Amino acid sequence: MKALHAVVGPREAGPGERLEMLERAHGLLSAAGVDGIDRIDIPGRGAAEDGEVAGPLRAEVERLVPALQSGSLFGGRRGVLVVDAHQLQAAETAVVAQLAAGLDPETVVLVLVAEGSLPAALAKVVKAEGESHAVRKLSERDVFGWVREAARERRLKVDAAAATALVQRFGTDTAAIGQALDQLVGSGTVTVEVVAARFRNRPDEPMWHYADAVADGDVGQALRRLSDFLTHGHPLQLLAFLETDLKRRSLARVAPSMEVLAEWLEAPPRHFPVEKAWNNRTKGSDDDLRRALSAIARADVSLKSEPESTHRVTMERLTVALAKWYRGK
Repeated sequence: MKALHAVVGPREAGPGERLEMLERAHGLLSAAGVDGIDRIDIPGRGAAEDGEVAGPLRAEVERLVPALQSGSLFGGRRGVLVVDAHQLQAAETAVVAQLAAGLDPETVVLVLVAEGSLPAALAKVVKAEGESHAVRKLSERDVFGWVREAARERRLKVDAAAATALVQRFGTDTAAIGQALDQLVGSGTVTVEVVAARFRNRPDEPMWHYADAVADGDVGQALRRLSDFLTHGHPLQLLAFLETDLKRRSLARVAPSMEVLAEWLEAPPRHFPVEKAWNNRTKGSDDDLRRALSAIARADVSLKSEPESTHRVTMERLTVALAKWYRGK
């Protein structure tokens, strides 16, 4: 298998296309048998972190350099996934193109995910030494086939009228349709009446499912949950939830007992969020919690001051960082 791949989707990809692009990228890395994946999210213009030193490479791109040079510590291939590679700046593109041109396929596999097209210098390297995989814009006709396959994977019977109703309700947003099908598992044959009664409004992904994935350090699951939530929810809602969760975590580390913690939080002793915070009190370190607090504060400033086009990347970067810090050893 070649060491360099590009997954290129349509310009201004929607949630369905973006999900397909990421799934295709993960499929390529899985087929390569990599020992773990380093995910690098390229921020948009104006998305630099506070205190970042001006230079040819932004912080996220600087992380990419050692990831491409070091490979796996255990002698196998290391996977590197670069998301939103179309947002690389000119100087960054030159560096990444140079590194991509000299990859050792026995050491590292690089997959670039981009909307519209890659920067020209990087596209030239992919054409010469790698493989490109196109994800075209979904049409409603495409989604009907997707619904049939997704229902089969979940062992659901979905009649034609119900499939039409799902597409009418959610359009080409396959992430939302997949979530709807998950909710219908075990409910028997899915008819148009079931869809109409169950989904008067689009289903939203509960924030605690996202928080559970972050707490477990499951980056892939957390990012999928984040994508589902952002389809219908605002990132500031999720950020407020994370701030409250971090407060509970911080208090749990210093509380002498769960009863005292519940008193501090003005909640019943057996309140589920209190129990969860208490059970997770040994995960991570004090320094990790301080880093989490700082990162959430920076994300809050970014969401309230930067263009909306940067919000998804801000939340994805925050998610990856929190999953690392919350997981602990």
